[in-house]
Amino acid sequence: MSDRSSVDFPLREAYALVSDLMTPDPRIYWADFLFHILLGWTGFIVTLQTTLFSIEQILGFVITVFTFYRSAIFVHELAHLKKGTFQVFRWVWNLICGIPMMIPSFMYDGVHNDHHKRDVYGTHLDGEYLPFATQKPIEMVRYVLLSFILPLLLVARFLLLTPLSYLIPPLRKLVWQRASSLTINPQYIRAPNAIRNDHYWWLQEFATFAFAATVVGLVIVGLLPYQALVLWYVTAVCVFILNSLRTLAAHAYRNPGDHSLELAEQYLDSINIPGNFLTTLWAPVGLRFHATHHLFMSLPYHNLGKAQQRLVNGLSDNSLYLKTIRKGLWDALKRIWKEASIASISR
Repeated sequence: MSDRSSVDFPLREAYALVSDLMTPDPRIYWADFLFHILLGWTGFIVTLQTTLFSIEQILGFVITVFTFYRSAIFVHELAHLKKGTFQVFRWVWNLICGIPMMIPSFMYDGVHNDHHKRDVYGTHLDGEYLPFATQKPIEMVRYVLLSFILPLLLVARFLLLTPLSYLIPPLRKLVWQRASSLTINPQYIRAPNAIRNDHYWWLQEFATFAFAATVVGLVIVGLLPYQALVLWYVTAVCVFILNSLRTLAAHAYRNPGDHSLELAEQYLDSINIPGNFLTTLWAPVGLRFHATHHLFMSLPYHNLGKAQQRLVNGLSDNSLYLKTIRKGLWDALKRIWKEASIASISR
């Protein structure tokens, strides 16, 4: 990272342009989430009850995947909302989205915040960062393919490891450290105090176990068709694939992990993809402005687009700011693939 990048970035000027946009609007959160999660469950039922591979089923499945995906991404907002706020929203999100999808909010709460710390971002301690741009391109392929087993690992974590961990105390500690975080770095170890809002995380854990056990039990006794489990798995795989591709397009992933980055450097190692309506499908809830989010992580998702416009048009020198912009998902993925290919050849 050049000295100009870290020293000359107009942080104070940028903050002055967006400082009035830091307050989240609960009405937007509730309306957005409830509309999409209810549409998602409706699509799930339609997909389950219609003829296999019919137009109605395909349409219902597509709606289910994208609406569940958008609903699930609200876990990112929950990780950033001010302590003690949106508590009812948090419980409702968990009950009708997080728990049924095996991703209760405690899996991200207190974990994602490390990703934004100046002394952690991009280092080996960062659970959400791997130096993909300096590794062989095949590592990115492996990461995406992991989406096919992640749903099964989550079910195993809550259905099997949760009760076992209470019977075997040493396993309890291991489950917390290595199987209780939504991260991409397999070496990440969750700290004992990595909790920010979800102090009753054990209730979420038990509820997720109870949900999984109930669903499996209903299938076994014939009260719920096994196709519901198949559909849940296929939907979850598609959601994870979408998220893995979005994750690969979220950062430049150039830091080898041996040193920390200043805030401006973190921003310049992150990606903005303003795009269009289609961009909001694969990068929902403000994540298409990921670099701007890393610059001002307190900005609520519904104000990120407005902040982006102000920064592009209002900065006296926006040349550094514009360096983070990509034309689309393909552009971002192509660039990181090319960098990884060059890096692997030059070794």
